[in-house]
Amino acid sequence: MLNIVIFGGPGSGKGTQSALIAEKYNLIHLSTGDLLRDEVASGSELGKLIHSFIDKGNLVPDQLMLDILSRTIDNLNGKKGVIFDGFPRTIAQAEALDEILEKRNEKLNLLLHLKVADEILQERMLFRSKTSGRSDDTPETIKKRIDIYHQVTAPVINYYRHRGLYHAIKGNGSGTVETIFAEVSSYISAYQQKR
Repeated sequence: MLNIVIFGGPGSGKGTQSALIAEKYNLIHLSTGDLLRDEVASGSELGKLIHSFIDKGNLVPDQLMLDILSRTIDNLNGKKGVIFDGFPRTIAQAEALDEILEKRNEKLNLLLHLKVADEILQERMLFRSKTSGRSDDTPETIKKRIDIYHQVTAPVINYYRHRGLYHAIKGNGSGTVETIFAEVSSYISAYQQKR
């Protein structure tokens, strides 16, 4: 199986690129953001708890996220792997993902990092708030989410870099969806040829 993490700050284009990767390589697109928003929309007690974190721009606690992710992975079938979109966001989550995959005789193969400047991330998310109506895309929560990304999430890069899984996708701030996807595909194809 092919298991990939798509990585980047909030608003970097992870969802867009993940959908393209999933379609081209027959992978499950596992968006933790979508999973969490679906749970919130369900109105469940778990959804209310999740909403209390997201609404303030905070990360959902690791164990809660891992429980949701494990349950989702166990219900997947018929695909050639998973594209993890928005996960892991902490070193503890990265270590836990390794354990989740190992229990299923799997491993992570690549981390693709969409590098985008903070100013562009802010612009994109403010625009997205006007077009999508997402309540968590306010100027205050956007700034907080970018700060949390740098403090808590960015260190995950070194966790994967030391294992030779890290690949930076450059120029994402100015490149088109197609040119970025071409670069993403080149790394995936190179990996597949080495196997």
